[in-house]
Amino acid sequence: MTTISRLTRFKTLLGSCGVALWIACSAASQSLPSSFPHIYAGAPSGDYSPGWQSYFEVTSPLPNVTFSLTRSFAGNLPVQRAGHPNDTLFFWAFEHQNGSLTSNSSREPWGIWLNGGPGSSSMAGMFFENGPMRINGDYSMTSNTESSWDTVADYVWIDQPVGTGFSTADEDGYISGEDQMGTDFLGFLSNLVKVFPSLATRPLHITGESYAGTYIPYIMKAYFESPNPPVTIVKIAIGDGSVGSGPEFQDLSAVTVIETYPQLINYDPEVFKYFQEQSHLCGYDVNLTYPQNGTIPTLGYVPGIYDTDDTGSFSSRLKFSKNFKSRSFRSRLLSRFQRRSKTEDLQPFTKSTHFRKREERRQDWVWSKRDLTGRANGTIDSRYGCDLLDEFIDYAINFTFPWTLSQPDGGVFDVYNIPDALDPEVPIDASVFLNDNRTRTAIHAPTSKDWVLDFDFPFGALGEPPSKSMIVMLTQRTLPMTFLTDLATNGTSKGVGFVFFSGNDDSLIAHRGTEVVIQNTTFGGIQGFTRKPATPWTDDSGNLAGIVHQERNWTYVLFKGAGHLVAATSPINAKIFLQQFVFGTNTTGLVTGSTVTGGEDPVLAEDVMPGSDPIFYGSLSTESSTVWPEATRAAWTSFIQTETAITTAPVLTSGAVRRAAPCYVFLILIILLYIVSL
Repeated sequence: MTTISRLTRFKTLLGSCGVALWIACSAASQSLPSSFPHIYAGAPSGDYSPGWQSYFEVTSPLPNVTFSLTRSFAGNLPVQRAGHPNDTLFFWAFEHQNGSLTSNSSREPWGIWLNGGPGSSSMAGMFFENGPMRINGDYSMTSNTESSWDTVADYVWIDQPVGTGFSTADEDGYISGEDQMGTDFLGFLSNLVKVFPSLATRPLHITGESYAGTYIPYIMKAYFESPNPPVTIVKIAIGDGSVGSGPEFQDLSAVTVIETYPQLINYDPEVFKYFQEQSHLCGYDVNLTYPQNGTIPTLGYVPGIYDTDDTGSFSSRLKFSKNFKSRSFRSRLLSRFQRRSKTEDLQPFTKSTHFRKREERRQDWVWSKRDLTGRANGTIDSRYGCDLLDEFIDYAINFTFPWTLSQPDGGVFDVYNIPDALDPEVPIDASVFLNDNRTRTAIHAPTSKDWVLDFDFPFGALGEPPSKSMIVMLTQRTLPMTFLTDLATNGTSKGVGFVFFSGNDDSLIAHRGTEVVIQNTTFGGIQGFTRKPATPWTDDSGNLAGIVHQERNWTYVLFKGAGHLVAATSPINAKIFLQQFVFGTNTTGLVTGSTVTGGEDPVLAEDVMPGSDPIFYGSLSTESSTVWPEATRAAWTSFIQTETAITTAPVLTSGAVRRAAPCYVFLILIILLYIVSL
C-alpha cells in the first residue's frame, strides 16, 4: 500500500493520529506518560497576574539564533481542570511591537496559531511555517521575519491539547474528546489574560490548519456556551481543515485533484473516466449551486478489500461497526495508517511482506490498465471501495514518473504538496533545538518530558479491547452539518467572522471538500454562498495569488501554488492573506447586492484551478523537474473540456432527486395527456 512521505516528515497535522491510535490499540495495556511544568527561578507566588510577565519573558540567548527577534514570552499555564493541576498548555508569544503585549492600554488585535494532528505541536507552525525563526534541513537557524505572522499582530503559538508538545498532563488527565479540549482551552486563556490583561478585551483572531479544523469549532462552541468568556473572539481562520465528514474532505475531491494534476494519471483519458465513474458510484459527484439548491445529503463510504487486510485487528472491528459509514477523520486514519505503519518498521520480514503484497497489487493494476472496462463495469471497485484517495495515490506510484522513482523503497507520495516528489525529502526536525537545555531554560519549558512533533495519545490510551465509549467517539462524525450551522448562527449573532482557506496543491484535504461544507452550512440566514467564488486576488507584485470570495462575514480563499501547509509553501502570500483578509478589511470578492468587488473571472469560476506543469524531484533538494510533452497536455486540455462539458450538467444528489420527483411526474402526465389528445 502507499507510504506517505510526510509521515516521516510532518505526519503532521494529520497522519500522526492513525499511527498513534494503532500503537495504543496494539498494546494489551498502555501506561500513559505523566508530565508536569517546571518552575524556574524567579517565579512569583500566588495567582497569575501581570507580575508573572517578567518570569515568562524570554531573556536568555537561544542557541544558534544570531539575529534579532521581537520580545517574546513563553511557558506553561494550567487549563484549570479540577483535580488535574499538572494539565497545562505551553505557549510562546511574540510581540508585534515592543511593549504591545504588556501594555494595559492597547486595543490592537492579536492572534493565536494552532496546528492539528490531533497531537501535533504548534511549534511545527512556529519553526516551519509562520513563526519568526526557521529551522533548516541542516539544523541551522535563520530569520523568517519577512513572512512571520507576528509582524502583523501580537501572535501566540500554543501546544494543545494537554500532553502535546511541551504541554503537560498527568496519566489520567488527557482529554476525552473535543468538548473537553474546548473547555481546557478556555481555562488556559483565563490564565493567559491574568498575565496579559489587555488580551481579555482586544480582538482575538484564532487561526490554525488541518485537524485544527475540528479543534477551532469546538473551541468556539465552548466560547459561545460560556456565560463569561475570558477573551473577545472576532474571527476564526481555518486552513485545509478537517471540517465536515471524512469522505467530504478526503475522497470526494479525488476527481478534482486529478483534474488539477492530471500528471498523476499520465494525462490518460481512460484512467480519468474510471475515477470519474468511481466517484459517481460512491455519490461524490455532488452538485454545488449558487445559491445552493437544497441540503447535500450525508455522504457514505463503502470499504474495499484493502480495508480488511487484517480482519482480526481493532481497526477492522471499528470499521464494521454500525456507525462505519459516518466514521470520523480519526478512524479513517486509524484504518489507513495502521496498515502503513506496519510497512515502516525496520523489520526485514515485515518489509518483504509489504513489498510482496505491493507487487501483487501492482499486477492488479497492470491487468486493470489493460482492460479498464472490465475492472469495475459499473460497480464500485471491490478492492478499494470508495477510498479514492488511496487509489489514485497507488496509481501514481505504480505508473507515473517521477513518483515511481520511489518504487524500490515502497513508494513515496507527498499528499500535502503534489508537485513535490523529492525522495528523501529535506528533514524537518525541531527536536534538536527545543530539547537543548539552553532552549528549555530560556522558554521555561518542562523538564519532565522531551518535546516531540507528534504526541501519540492526545485522547488518552485506548487499550485492548477498546471501550465502547471510545469506539463511539471514533466512529461518529464530530462536526455534523447541524453543528456547523448552529456555530455559524452564533457567529452571525455575535459578529464573529469565519475564514476558510485552502492550498490548491493539497490532495489530502482538497479545496472541493471545503466548498461542499460551505455550501451545506447556513450562515447569515442563507445556505452557502449565493455566488460562485471567482474573484482573483493578487500578491504585492500584481501576480495572481488565488481566488477570494466574501459573503455575510464568511470568507473563502483558494491559494494558487500552495499545499496543505499554506504558510510553508507560500509564505509571503500567506502573510498578505493574513493582513488583508483575516486582520484587514480588504473587500476584494465581497458580494454586495448583485455586484462583486473586484469582479469575477469566468476562467476562475471553473471547479478546477490548474496546477503547475512541472513536477519536481531529487534527493533532499530539487535536482530536476519533469514536464509532459506539449502535445500530451494539449490533447488532455481538449479532452477535459469536452468531458466536463458533458458530465458537469447538473448532477442531482439523492436529496435533489426526491425534491425534483414531483416535477418529473407532472411533466410525464403532461406528455401522456398530449399523446392521448392526438
